[in-house]
Amino acid sequence: MHKLYIVHSSHPSQAVRRALALKGIPHKTVELLIPIHAPVMRLRFGERTVPALKLDGGERVSGSRAIMRKLDELVADPPLLPPESDPAARAAVLDAERWGDEVLQPLVRRITWAAFRGRPTAIPSYQEASQLPRLPGPVVRLVAPGVIVIARRLHHASDDAVRADLRALPGHLDRVDGWIADGVIGGDSARPNAADLQIGSSLRLLGTIGDARPMLTGRPCAALGMELFPDFPGEVQAGALPPDWLAR
Repeated sequence: MHKLYIVHSSHPSQAVRRALALKGIPHKTVELLIPIHAPVMRLRFGERTVPALKLDGGERVSGSRAIMRKLDELVADPPLLPPESDPAARAAVLDAERWGDEVLQPLVRRITWAAFRGRPTAIPSYQEASQLPRLPGPVVRLVAPGVIVIARRLHHASDDAVRADLRALPGHLDRVDGWIADGVIGGDSARPNAADLQIGSSLRLLGTIGDARPMLTGRPCAALGMELFPDFPGEVQAGALPPDWLAR
């Protein structure tokens, strides 16, 4: 059976899990903890990030975009991209998917880890429904500061970077709303495309950050994330990020 390697609350992991469910592809999920996942993934896949997929024939695919291409090869319907007979629509979805992977995904990850620094006790909420045992509160309080330092370093989530991310966020959300208005994403929620999943999962994670949520309120992109990922785990209450970092 195929094996999908994930971190439970990882937004690209959630995107790939939804794609596998849409296509009805049987698989086993292997959950890993942060930051232990990094050396495990590098050893098994040559990359430190999740998600990654090991096919039952032994082939290994790393990264959400590459996995989604492989899933379309394995099961054609429902497709995650428009058909090659419509090159303009296909190119638009691919462009949005690439942006969601390369720009929005790491931005939301940086903001999330910055919020965890302010509210480390929120971390266990992102393990709800995880297959892994939930760590007791005292253990979380003990290990969380070190994990947060490591994760912020791995993801380049310095104070300056996160402040810049928050200033840029409204413009990024405008871009997503524009793609929804143009029909590139946000169509049939029962048959989302690869860009829907890539972008929607990041927006849904962003919506769990209380300080960032007001920037999403009332936007079409907020509805996109909620429709595609209604059960996304976790909550960081407002006040985790310094007020002067937040865009107005």
